[in-house]
Amino acid sequence: MKHLFFLVAALAQLATAHADDAPRARDLGVPFDGTPGPLNAITDVDGVMVGHETIMKDLRGGRAVRTGVTAILPRGDKTLDDRVYAGVFALNGNGEMTGSHWVEESGYLEGPVMITNTHSVGAVHEGVIRWRVKQDGPDATGYWWSLPVVAETWDGHLNDINGFHVTSKHAASAIESAKAGPVAEGNVGGGTGMICHEFKCGIGTSSRKVEIRGGEYTVGVLVQANYGVRSELKIAGVPVGEHLTDNLAYDEPQGDTGSIIIVVATDAPLLPHQLKRMARRASLGLARMGSYAGNGSGDIFIAFSTAEETMRKETPVSDVSSVGFEAMDDLFLATVRATEEAIVNAMVAARDLTGDQGHRAVAINHEQLREVLKDYGRLAE
Repeated sequence: MKHLFFLVAALAQLATAHADDAPRARDLGVPFDGTPGPLNAITDVDGVMVGHETIMKDLRGGRAVRTGVTAILPRGDKTLDDRVYAGVFALNGNGEMTGSHWVEESGYLEGPVMITNTHSVGAVHEGVIRWRVKQDGPDATGYWWSLPVVAETWDGHLNDINGFHVTSKHAASAIESAKAGPVAEGNVGGGTGMICHEFKCGIGTSSRKVEIRGGEYTVGVLVQANYGVRSELKIAGVPVGEHLTDNLAYDEPQGDTGSIIIVVATDAPLLPHQLKRMARRASLGLARMGSYAGNGSGDIFIAFSTAEETMRKETPVSDVSSVGFEAMDDLFLATVRATEEAIVNAMVAARDLTGDQGHRAVAINHEQLREVLKDYGRLAE
């Protein structure tokens, strides 16, 4: 039954794959190294699905809801049946990713990766468990033991975050809407109210193809970006933030007090400790953008591999393979490149947004960005 539900949900959303058909960074001439997959998205990794639940409401007294939930399903509609090897890394820990201790201990991820706002982690956590209980009934003990992975970034500038508007039903809706194919970016799902480098930001994704000893693999990245200061922003190596100094999101300097969640997926056969190494490399893609992981920033990353198909609970012993250590460099580089582009895609796809108490975040101006890149000889034609 659950397989049919996922199929119906995927077909229903096929026509709305891109949020407003927004251009992406490459469409504007932003140059990036490496070869992306067909979609240039985390869903280029076969089996991965992404779903968004976006919540937009205007309330009395100037209050506004600008938030949501994003779900990443490592094995699509088989996510509850098959685990994936995984590794986590926290560059700076002023944030939350529930379930990360068990990923660290066990080396695997069971279920989806959920992303929302800081004060809605509990609601989404409960929502995942409620959704899971409804799928197949209890296990042999009479319960569905579940320790969901739920991560967060703060959207309290644009969103009435203390109104607790995200519910367990929203979490279930994000999961049920998950699909393969193009991924909506910018002001969607958990990224609805997010800001990075004092521009409107949100969800972004990218991918890279990697060849290792005759085999071709894919690395895909999805980010929920809500970090950084304008002055440090660099795009394609160009100090864009030094030139685009208007329309700052905050009246007073905030410092690098935001957060970013980065999800790295690959179909390369990797063991948990190798995936932790991949997650670490996301830090370098973030650094290329001008982040210094400030004291108040929550920068938490998770990486998983869909390569092994034998991680079912009832399998007591299984044979696994892995990429050799000397061959990891190309995967590391792909992670760095895809992370950088995913963040820029999040900025480019975002749209101006007025939110709680009239607070406003302006998206990066595409033509101004092109002009700065052109002045530095970095605009790709």
